[in-house]
Amino acid sequence: MMRMIRRGWLMLRRPSVHFSLGFLVLGGFIAGIIFWGGFNTAMEFTNTEEFCTSCHEMRDNVYQELQTTIHYSNRSGVRAICSDCHVPHNWTNKMARKMAASKEVWGKIFGTINTQEKFEHKRRELAEHEWARLKANDSLECRNCHNFDSMDFTRQSERASERHSTALASGEKTCIDCHKGIAHRLPDMTGVELY
Repeated sequence: MMRMIRRGWLMLRRPSVHFSLGFLVLGGFIAGIIFWGGFNTAMEFTNTEEFCTSCHEMRDNVYQELQTTIHYSNRSGVRAICSDCHVPHNWTNKMARKMAASKEVWGKIFGTINTQEKFEHKRRELAEHEWARLKANDSLECRNCHNFDSMDFTRQSERASERHSTALASGEKTCIDCHKGIAHRLPDMTGVELY
């Protein structure tokens, strides 16, 4: 047993060609930490409002709309930023969303929505993609801030209380089914049933 330990230690100290295996493992570990820190920092930067509104497509269109809603300014002072609604909080879902959102870079590069007219032309399509994503994940981003179990139905309007205590509680509906357009102006909704 002692012989195996010595052999292992000797292998870690013995130079491969230029460096010992121990040096390469330690160097790889340190490089991994630096890479992970840089990667995580870059991912968090892409979740900031400054990053999201750095292109005029977002700053001049949807960000202007957000500024007129209760999610931007309200009596409690709690404010949602772009990533609160468009990026899941847990790491796995966040990475999946970032990969899916990388297609939006192509839209930026090729000017798909670089004018107000082009944006309005694509608004419904963009909204439907986002509504489908939120429907598929049971409005996860909404639930990060709005906890259904903590809702006080007695402080809601009669209509909201009835809808929340039935359709939402049963799982028949999710937040986005009723709250389309909560932070942005709705597109032309011809042919779409609103609840």
